[in-house]
Amino acid sequence: MKLIRVGESGSEVPAVLDTSGVARSLSDVIPDISGETLSIAGLRKLRTVDLNSLPRLTPGRYGPPLARVGKIVCVGLNYVDHAAESSVAIPSEPILFLKSTTSICGPYDDVVLPAGSVQTDWEVELGVVIGEVTRRVNRTEALQYVSGYLIVNDISERAFQLERGGQWVKGKSCDTFGPLGPWLVTREEIADVCALRLWLTVNGNRYQNGDTGKMIFDVPTLVSYISEFMTLMPGDIISTGTPAGVGLGLKPPRYLKPNDIMELGIDGLGTQRHRIVPTAPVQAMRDVANPAHAPKLVR
Repeated sequence: MKLIRVGESGSEVPAVLDTSGVARSLSDVIPDISGETLSIAGLRKLRTVDLNSLPRLTPGRYGPPLARVGKIVCVGLNYVDHAAESSVAIPSEPILFLKSTTSICGPYDDVVLPAGSVQTDWEVELGVVIGEVTRRVNRTEALQYVSGYLIVNDISERAFQLERGGQWVKGKSCDTFGPLGPWLVTREEIADVCALRLWLTVNGNRYQNGDTGKMIFDVPTLVSYISEFMTLMPGDIISTGTPAGVGLGLKPPRYLKPNDIMELGIDGLGTQRHRIVPTAPVQAMRDVANPAHAPKLVR
């Protein structure tokens, strides 16, 4: 299944794409697409629904395909080529950090450069969505705890991340720095999660062109490893790292600026498209934090 959430910011409704790619409302079936929906039992219930019997939705804005995300656990330097362009040694264990859930936005929403930004960068990544409570699972059993996959763009302000002291989270968590989707694709639709192509362009220029088979630590290893240190809950996301081609690694470096168009995709998981805009005035930023009071945008 390809699960989506459609509607104005803060008012998205759950939906599913039928076999013809038509959006069908799930509002009468589930309250939203979230952790409880994505359990083994929840997905089993969804698979019994006759999609053709569901109401059609008029395409509008696609929101993040997952609601009420508990945490985003990110993996740094998880591709050999990205470690090389960053001039660091290949990690002997996964490098973990957290990204704030307030960074989440939709797959076609504008990305806002934060105040003071001079080095905002891109990172196309495979996102792994947890479907069951996960504690200290074996690698061989790890995928049984995964409900599905989606695209994550781990947008990063490098000066905040690397030059302002402390940990990486400061450069990773600005508003709109966590676009998700467009779809949450359930696990059975992806034949081999270790053989997916990732790519990203800015203004039509291809910068990233990777393959999940080149991860240093693959998806089952990451789920198992992370569950040693924290309980992963249904609806949590693991963002699994990015291949080479980030702006920081270019010579000279190249960072996002207003009016850039960033596009990215992963095989089987769809594509994203974002316009880069400068930071909004203070009142507009208050509206972002309070979407019920914000102007509603439909794409």
